[in-house]
Amino acid sequence: MNMKVYAILAATLLIGTAASTDCNAQFFNFRNSDNGKSKKQLLRENELLQQRIRDLEEEILWLKNDAAKDTLDSEAMAAYESSEGDDILAGDIAPEDYTQEITDSLLSVWYLLRQNQRLHEEDNFNMDSVRYTTNLPDTVLIGRLQRMNSFITLPYNETVKNCMILYSERMPKKMCNMLGLSKYYMPIFEETFRKYDLPLELKYLSIIESALNPNAVSRVGATGMWQFMYATAKGYGLEIDSFVDERRDPFKSVDAAARYLRDAYHIFGDWSLAISSYNCGSGNVNKAIKRAGGRRDFWDIYPYLPKETRGYVPLMVGAMYAINYAKEYGLEATPIQLPERVDTFKIRKNLHFRQISEVIGIPLSDLRDMNPQYYKDIIPGNQGEYILRLPFYYSSDFLEMQDSIYKYKTNEIFASSVDVNRPSRSSSYGSTSSSTTTQWKYYKVRRGDSLGKIASRNHVSINQLKSWNGLRSNTIREGQRLKVGRTTVSSGSSVRSSGGSSSGTSSSNTSSTVYTVKKGDTLTKIAARYPGVTANDIMKYNNCSENIRPGMKLKIPKK
Repeated sequence: MNMKVYAILAATLLIGTAASTDCNAQFFNFRNSDNGKSKKQLLRENELLQQRIRDLEEEILWLKNDAAKDTLDSEAMAAYESSEGDDILAGDIAPEDYTQEITDSLLSVWYLLRQNQRLHEEDNFNMDSVRYTTNLPDTVLIGRLQRMNSFITLPYNETVKNCMILYSERMPKKMCNMLGLSKYYMPIFEETFRKYDLPLELKYLSIIESALNPNAVSRVGATGMWQFMYATAKGYGLEIDSFVDERRDPFKSVDAAARYLRDAYHIFGDWSLAISSYNCGSGNVNKAIKRAGGRRDFWDIYPYLPKETRGYVPLMVGAMYAINYAKEYGLEATPIQLPERVDTFKIRKNLHFRQISEVIGIPLSDLRDMNPQYYKDIIPGNQGEYILRLPFYYSSDFLEMQDSIYKYKTNEIFASSVDVNRPSRSSSYGSTSSSTTTQWKYYKVRRGDSLGKIASRNHVSINQLKSWNGLRSNTIREGQRLKVGRTTVSSGSSVRSSGGSSSGTSSSNTSSTVYTVKKGDTLTKIAARYPGVTANDIMKYNNCSENIRPGMKLKIPKK
């Protein structure tokens, strides 16, 4: 049996053991009054055991998703998933056949797998189980936090203290790297948060999300410094296509992050809750509030949040503390290659990084570092206007030699690239070409369904399903409606583009639906009503921003 399936089974056994222990502990403790524990203590222990069960369930979801990505695991995972809820588990092993030796072996594999993951993912700190120590007394740490004079409340407790020690004392090399990167990126973030009148402390979320790596990609596909999932990024107006991924653009992505956090604060009225929702979604925060009996303080709902989200606010405090008191810990910024002075150029023709590099001598690595959104080294200027950033000391060379740059080895360089001569986002013209369309259908989740099963039936990936439906985890519920896409290619069609929207064979076929904005509507909510339509489509079609008001008429393009 595959190791990942062993790991899933081991985690399942842990849940069963925890649940059994929970019930037995409750019975034993309440029947034996001489144990010295109050009812309140017993209830607290029970709550912690229940949280452990939820944590292990999250581990199973993660492991199933990880295994589903591996084509070698597909048959094993199908065997496991098809048996869920039956008396026989994966590999035709009945529950009664699990001896102590088999259980111990499975648990060893599971823990080994988790340890191996931690060795390869240095960001994966289990702050619930690890406790760090420091020579500094609590009074010193508390005083330093108070002197930071943060707009966002900075609590102090054992969890926060643990995160402060982690960032300031336990990862010096990584902190020095982030201090160096902060000199370049933090002014960009501060300017954006000032524009939206938001607390500047929010800039430290980028450290927790990506360690200031614009090319970071999580195991579930969240991308960029601010770790946007595909659907959320599109909903906040970020462009993602075959050549451009604005989630990797430090300027565009922080603007979207600021708008998301602003919206989250309007929902919850509390920065700690808004920050938590950035990590796990507002739905999970609302669930945690409900489980906490309606209490809305972060530390009241803390036990009910997803495991990785529980540490999110404390880790942000830890990162803020380490950055602000770096000198006290002997942490010095690692020199970085990114220039302090940058010039921007508007590009309206297709341009390859190789053309720029080989004509004016700027290293390809510098171009990629400063323009990470063009992840194929191509600026698709024929589609519309795009920004190129260059160190200022290359600016005059670029201006003087633009004609030579655009003409340099055009056929040779672009011959090996995919077609970048697509319809412009802003011009109107007719042409005959092949076109790719996505047809959408909705699937109603049935009992026993999983994302893996649904993806397999529809010949799509789990990540595609999650992106199309804005899912941040693999959890789905019976009766839920999921949007499923199927891409088709047709040739010989006439494409007519206007303002970024595509229509049929002629202007007479251009059609749209008029929608009247209601109270509580957002562009994302409205787009979800129309298969294939995104919030970005609506903004472009109506030439408007994401700020809408009740009574406004919006044209919804038909896909």
